Amino acid sequence: MTKGPKKKGDAQKPNIPNAADRGFNVNRLKALGSVSTSTGLLSNVPYSSPGSSNVFGIGSEHPFANYWTCEGGLPEVISVLPEKVQSDILLTRYFECVDPVYPMLHRQTFYADYEHFWSLSRAEKDQADGAFVALIFVMLALGTQFVTSTSPRERKQTAEFYASASNQALRVSSYLSIASIRSIQAMVLITYFLINDNHASDGWAFGGILMRQAYAMGLHRDPNIVVPDALPFEKQQRRKVWQAVLLQDTFLTVLLSLPPSATHTDVNVEDLVDDDSSIASDDPTDTAYIRGSWTLANLVQETICSPRSLDVPICTTVRQKSKLVADFRTVYRSFPGIFRYWDPQALTEMTQSNKRVVRQTLFLSSNYFHNLMLVHASESADVPVNVRGTLEAAHDAITAFFMLFALFEAEARVWWVFNHRAFLEALCIGNVLREVAKEENGEGELAKDPLFIRAKNDIVRMIEIMEIMSHGEQASETARTRVQVLSELLL
Repeated sequence: MTKGPKKKGDAQKPNIPNAADRGFNVNRLKALGSVSTSTGLLSNVPYSSPGSSNVFGIGSEHPFANYWTCEGGLPEVISVLPEKVQSDILLTRYFECVDPVYPMLHRQTFYADYEHFWSLSRAEKDQADGAFVALIFVMLALGTQFVTSTSPRERKQTAEFYASASNQALRVSSYLSIASIRSIQAMVLITYFLINDNHASDGWAFGGILMRQAYAMGLHRDPNIVVPDALPFEKQQRRKVWQAVLLQDTFLTVLLSLPPSATHTDVNVEDLVDDDSSIASDDPTDTAYIRGSWTLANLVQETICSPRSLDVPICTTVRQKSKLVADFRTVYRSFPGIFRYWDPQALTEMTQSNKRVVRQTLFLSSNYFHNLMLVHASESADVPVNVRGTLEAAHDAITAFFMLFALFEAEARVWWVFNHRAFLEALCIGNVLREVAKEENGEGELAKDPLFIRAKNDIVRMIEIMEIMSHGEQASETARTRVQVLSELLL
């Protein structure tokens, strides 16, 4: 069922052209300590220190604690590396939890360089590539975020220490004026670390520097044009790093309703081919996963990110909306069947044999259906919100988060982007149900229609998960805030 816009003159009709972005009670958000100029960052992520005021309202202290002296340089950073056995453990955790979702590194090459680095004398280590040292440290930081054997407080402090070391290694190697594949890789991962560490605004700002560096290196250009004589391996690495930058920029701007930056490129997704980047032969889905995410990002950037950043309709005609939905379905059909035909039982069984594919399936599904939800929820003077389409897509998107929490609860607590997407999906569902309730016989439909009943249950389930996250040893203030906001949707 498609619902049209409310009647002209309805005093309660907000001037926001997407049902997913409506329903924010600004006064309520201020009381909860979340104020922002961006709809995405307005979405109830509390200040790290309530009462402070910064650009977006997330994270009020400097993201990198300063442990460093003026004269220490790279040797000082290297001196705080953990023992190799501890580094090995944290890198294993990185490749288990982070690499499936963002498979940017060529694993064999990294490990070859890593083992060589550890074989060097201390004096030789001090002369190493600062960007590579930064890459190691940020991988340790991300690996630490996903460790479960230490207390949350110890985990956070250790991870932030490693992230600070990564940033310092980049700084002393003049990363603002000297860019390399390794420095770009390190910066991509630092951005994800900051976001997971509840510094989304810092991650957004740091990502802006990253984007300029990627452009300066020419990563946005077809390698066959800018480095025609490079080895095929180098060209592949340039493509993989560019897609990582593009994906990060695109899907973060979707969440924050801010303008995309990775908009000028002639790198072709079809030129990305299978290589030996996987450390084991049972990771055949990596290239397909990257291609699917990349193709989706190209569509999302052009059709969703730009209009939402200006609060203009995604579609201005019914025909345009129908075509865009068809374009999304075409992208979805291009995904391998293993990413499309899944149910909770199948994914649960797959965790016994291939957790990597399960993680990729959940992240790709979440990204796809979240953006399809935004298309269905869009409206203009001539284009109504597709209520049923919005709720169906939102259900598929939020179900991916429910499955992530069920199968990888510890990881679900860490991934801010996945949590925030699910929260925005629950808000969208609540906004749509409230608008349906205002229609004639709306209350009766909500009580009887299975789609509406399931939609309400999705909000209830999201609240239950946020309740779990807001209590116990790993209590999250962000989750507590989300519980308060989502509970109000059910009143």
